[in-house]
Amino acid sequence: MSDHLIDWPARYQQLANTAQHPQLQQFYRAGIASGEQPLGETQFVALDFETTGLDSAGDEIVSIGLVPFTWHRIYCRQARHWLVQPKRNLAEQSIVIHGITHSEVEDAPDLSKVLEPLLAAIAAKVVVVHYHAIERPFLANSLLRRINESIEFAIIDTMEIERRALQARRGFIGRLLGEKIGSLRLSDCRARYNLPAYGVHNAMTDALATAELLQAQLRYHYRSDTQLNQLWM
Repeated sequence: MSDHLIDWPARYQQLANTAQHPQLQQFYRAGIASGEQPLGETQFVALDFETTGLDSAGDEIVSIGLVPFTWHRIYCRQARHWLVQPKRNLAEQSIVIHGITHSEVEDAPDLSKVLEPLLAAIAAKVVVVHYHAIERPFLANSLLRRINESIEFAIIDTMEIERRALQARRGFIGRLLGEKIGSLRLSDCRARYNLPAYGVHNAMTDALATAELLQAQLRYHYRSDTQLNQLWM
């Protein structure tokens, strides 16, 4: 079944009845907006992780950034950032990318210690990410290793929105000729909407950059009364 056809409110209710961990139960019981809700009335939260690598089955989260926002506003005062200690050593290549060192995470808490405020911050909101193959599977697998339970949640992927927009702009002839659609990197996507250039690979900054990108994408490509289920996955 396509991700876009998932009835997320029903799925949350089902998971609330089967979850064993009390914090997961509380997260699911908070629910999620109806798929028919207009985008202009939706509560979003941009989420970004920095990790020890790209394999969610074995790599670990080392930092978390999140920024709540809506169609109209970004709530920077409610933004959160955590450094967390991974269960495996930081690889040299990951340190080069995100700049987080062994000494910085040495005294950081385990992810399980920030689970309560993290889940509270994303509860009842639609999570927004740039590339859905990172945040959702990383959090799911990280919790599986710690509390023997996974997690599911509705997301909107700004990379997927941009991919669709670029494919539509390319048109039939472009597809026929095999023209490339262009870069889907967060910074390159932002540049198409004249958004300012930010430093990359910082979870807090990337979460803010993702929130701003979705706001721009929604205004360019959608209407405020477009239904949420047209975008979530």
